[in-house]
Amino acid sequence: MRKGREEGFTLIELLIVMIILGLLAALVGPRLFSKVGKSKQQAAQAQIELFATALDTFRLDVGRYPTTEEGLAALRVKSSGVERWDGPYLPKEIPNDPWGGPYEYKCPGDNGEYDIISYGLDGVPGGEGENQDIVSWKGLEQKQVTN
Repeated sequence: MRKGREEGFTLIELLIVMIILGLLAALVGPRLFSKVGKSKQQAAQAQIELFATALDTFRLDVGRYPTTEEGLAALRVKSSGVERWDGPYLPKEIPNDPWGGPYEYKCPGDNGEYDIISYGLDGVPGGEGENQDIVSWKGLEQKQVTN
């Protein structure tokens, strides 16, 4: 009787496959991770645009935008002394920005009737790349061209 060849992979074959996978991950990984930052910026811009729509609806009902003191919370909960409020104007609670920080709301704003700002990854004004501010008065595409 002939002894059959044992089935399976050798250690060398496994090491070669692991090296190839490691090289692929090293080449593709950085490109994928750079997309994460841009997608967070786009998500922040989309949230700001959603707030803008809700603020405009609030203004149509109440006759004014929420004050800085009332903040974005006025889109969810009726403030005392506000008549003709027909909210809530947002379906869910006010989210933090994609980096976990709060959105800053100011009315009247320095750049329009109101300003909404996300300070990006670093959480402080200014910055470039993923640290740059996402603001209500500029679209994301315009901002990246000017920076």
